Amino acid sequence: MIVYATHITPRLLYIWNFISHELTGKDVHITTDKNEFATHTGLCINYSQQRIQQNECWIKPHGLLFETNIQQQEIQCFQWNDLKVFFKTEGDIAFDIAAASFYLLSRYEEYLPHQKDMYGRFAHENALAYKEQFLHRPIINEWLLSFSQILQLKDSRFQPAKKMFEWLPTYDIDEAYSFKHKSLLRTFGAIVKDLFTGNIKQNSLRLKVLNQKQNDPFDAYEWMDHLHQQYQLHPKYFFLVANQNGRYDKNILPNQPAFQNLIKQHSEKYSIGIHPSWQSGDNVLLLKKELESLKKIANQEIYDSRQHFIRFSLPHTFRQLIENGITDDYSMGYGSINGFRASVASSFFWYDLENESITTLRLHPFCFMEANSFYEQKQSTHDALKEMMAYYQIVKKIEGRFITIWHNTFLGTDKKFEGWRDVYENFVKEIKS
Repeated sequence: MIVYATHITPRLLYIWNFISHELTGKDVHITTDKNEFATHTGLCINYSQQRIQQNECWIKPHGLLFETNIQQQEIQCFQWNDLKVFFKTEGDIAFDIAAASFYLLSRYEEYLPHQKDMYGRFAHENALAYKEQFLHRPIINEWLLSFSQILQLKDSRFQPAKKMFEWLPTYDIDEAYSFKHKSLLRTFGAIVKDLFTGNIKQNSLRLKVLNQKQNDPFDAYEWMDHLHQQYQLHPKYFFLVANQNGRYDKNILPNQPAFQNLIKQHSEKYSIGIHPSWQSGDNVLLLKKELESLKKIANQEIYDSRQHFIRFSLPHTFRQLIENGITDDYSMGYGSINGFRASVASSFFWYDLENESITTLRLHPFCFMEANSFYEQKQSTHDALKEMMAYYQIVKKIEGRFITIWHNTFLGTDKKFEGWRDVYENFVKEIKS
């Protein structure tokens, strides 16, 4: 496959490489030489203002990929092949698929002035995908499926690369235990609070757990292990290892032997990553310290991350991850609603829009987190299972990668999350049967 353009920009190279990898599994060859393009014997894509030859696929550029600034874009959506698209143009396809994909994949809109949510994050209500009601679809993958059919009509020798659907279960360990292994001060404070609020049952349960008469409500690890073995799952765990507690960082401290043993046990069986604390978002030095703690405990290098509370801002957070040796991040999704934040169910390299550069940080988007279903969407267990299954079917249809987020807190025995363990187990049974 060859792409002709009048000139090559970082944006153009980035998105056509992504498209080429999705379609063929290989890097794209882009040329500014008309003669080379005209004599090419394979699939030809002309990304310029005028048609060159009859057997090409011609896409007249919208212009976004040749700009070097970040500015408000005029976007009007319309229907094409039963799909919502934008950046209308001329040629063999009704819209500039490269520019539209770049807009969504680069998270262009997150660099523009926008409203923050209560946690200071990009609010999903700002997103084009939410406003135009395609947040629930990996629409870039769907565009590319239709595009590949057009390319096959242009050149019957073109055969898209075979893709394999994959489900990757992931877990965030924000609070390893509900009662166990906490400091005397934290335990005493919790007891006093429960007495003051009249929560006698909670105090009774706490004492039973501390006296080893009952299992900790958040200790779901043995149950999770059994599920993984039974259905041959290969999950990824993200551990929060903040060196001090804060308003949103409530895990056991990493100097606790019990927490260290928990991390070691999981690092020996599963892939693990860092879950950067909320505090590290305000103090860049903390990320380095937390990484060092996790590396030392697990006795291995750490290359994967996912932001606690899905708290990140572009481009600063991802630059910090790169500076600290992170190569793969799993934060691309919303902490306020389920769906496809970047409108894709494939991994992709992060494009630093401010620096106009392709980076080495690969992003792995997720589309379902049970905490969104419970806290934000206020779903019942029945509706949550239905939604999770729907996303599974959507991603499977386009042979993408379905990444889910669950927490040990939901998979334990806490009364607050009663029934959610069943949701997860029923889902696994359904797709693995």
